[in-house]
Amino acid sequence: MTAALPDAADRLDFPHRHLLGIEDLSRDDITLLLDLSDSYADGNRSAWRKLDLLRGHTVINLFFEESTRTRTSFELAAKRLGGDVINIAVQHSAIKKGETLIDTAMTLNAMHADALVVRHPQAGAVHLLAEKVNCSVVNAGDGSHEHPTQALLDALTIRRHKKRLEGLEVAICGDIAHSRVARSNIYLLQAMGARVRVIAPPTLLPPAIDRLGVEVFTDMRAGLAGVDIVMMLRLQRERMQGTYVPSVREYFRYWGLDYEKLAYAKPDALIMHPGPMNRGVEIDTAVADDIDRSLIREQVEMGVAVRMACLDVLTRHAGHRAN
Repeated sequence: MTAALPDAADRLDFPHRHLLGIEDLSRDDITLLLDLSDSYADGNRSAWRKLDLLRGHTVINLFFEESTRTRTSFELAAKRLGGDVINIAVQHSAIKKGETLIDTAMTLNAMHADALVVRHPQAGAVHLLAEKVNCSVVNAGDGSHEHPTQALLDALTIRRHKKRLEGLEVAICGDIAHSRVARSNIYLLQAMGARVRVIAPPTLLPPAIDRLGVEVFTDMRAGLAGVDIVMMLRLQRERMQGTYVPSVREYFRYWGLDYEKLAYAKPDALIMHPGPMNRGVEIDTAVADDIDRSLIREQVEMGVAVRMACLDVLTRHAGHRAN
């Protein structure tokens, strides 16, 4: 059955060819994507989950880093819009055998795809691909740089519960130094009028993080005092060269979220985590599974809606883009 287009799509005026980072977006751009995502989120809970907006369009998922959650979310988003999806397994492709990014771009151009979703371990690699291909490119995470759709889905999840972003106090806690999620959320939340704090051990704070306009804390209890949202981050050990924390047990004792530390936040403070979670390391199992306060499962659901909105504006409305 062909479904009706969400009302928000009638007001689309997205002036970007690619979605490479939140830093590139205006407040109006973000609002447009969140409003359209909201429509798709409601639609995904109704009978019109299958659309034909991207019929005849091809989306390629090119993941140089494994991420079942993000890749599956983009694949489901494209299919719900009626698009065709190609998943390229880099570990089995010519890219793994030494093909350069430029060679990869030329190969992908020959396929005449409409959108390319890319995850890469090096910051800037996605921007390089965007310069060399003819289709729209979506950054699904590049090194420690940005992860724009994660920030959008986090903002959508918050907005649906708190009814606003402006004026909220949000604490982002954990491995800030290696987190593209933290960076994208800082850009987005501040652009929308929220106040952001970062909480981490000194070894996991990037240099000059305060220049991004955030409050910086190394003590969880002080940092969580009076916040509306607690966003925990995974310890990204695969990006760590050397010892950043004394031990997992010590890390959880001082910076892991449990009910004792959560008590310093507002009584109605909500809990988030981009996943995958290390239970007992950055978050206690009981807190993660708290049905009244944890938004972690809803974040996964909102990810599909956000990625539908992003693929929609970048492909179906290509003729109306300004650049």
